[in-house]
Amino acid sequence: MEKTICVFGDSITMGAWDLEKGGWANRLRLFIDTEQLSGRIKDYFTTYNLGVDGDTTDGLLKRFKVEAEFRNSSIIIFAIGSNDSVFDKTKNKYLVPLDEFEKNIKELIDKAKNISQTVIFLGAGIVDEKKTMPLAWASDFYQENKNILSYNQKIKEISEKNKILYLDIFDSLSEKDLEDGVHPNSGGHEKIFLKVKYFLQENKII
Repeated sequence: MEKTICVFGDSITMGAWDLEKGGWANRLRLFIDTEQLSGRIKDYFTTYNLGVDGDTTDGLLKRFKVEAEFRNSSIIIFAIGSNDSVFDKTKNKYLVPLDEFEKNIKELIDKAKNISQTVIFLGAGIVDEKKTMPLAWASDFYQENKNILSYNQKIKEISEKNKILYLDIFDSLSEKDLEDGVHPNSGGHEKIFLKVKYFLQENKII
């Protein structure tokens, strides 16, 4: 059976700072491709990395339906929300306030369930606040773990209400796994990949 995995997210999904294998989503593709060639995975999978640098749920909503339908997505993985929780000090607001974020997550899930029977949401990972208060590349932007946890909790609650799978990766990494305080290094991407891989195997998705 032919299946298409589409992974939607931001720069972490895109693979930023993994100079070895291009990020956790690309590591997942390489693993699945290898397992297919060996015959250990019987279904035929095509895996697409649809991470976009700097993306928020606002941005993803604008592109999701077209990209997911064009690729005939049978398995949709969302890894979005870290950028939403960033606080813009000049505007005194989050890039995507929590109430708007909740609305966006619900809309993404509704659109995804109309396309695929298998929808998965990943929570965002830890940041190193010594390097994110403010962010090195945006002096007016601040990112705190307590805010990430609040946004993750909202994803978890909405996922449970909609009976879709949720994977928490917040405690999977430590500060030493982060390249710049936000983006995982190669070792951090490997840890996320392994957690996602085991989760997909346990739920008999791959």
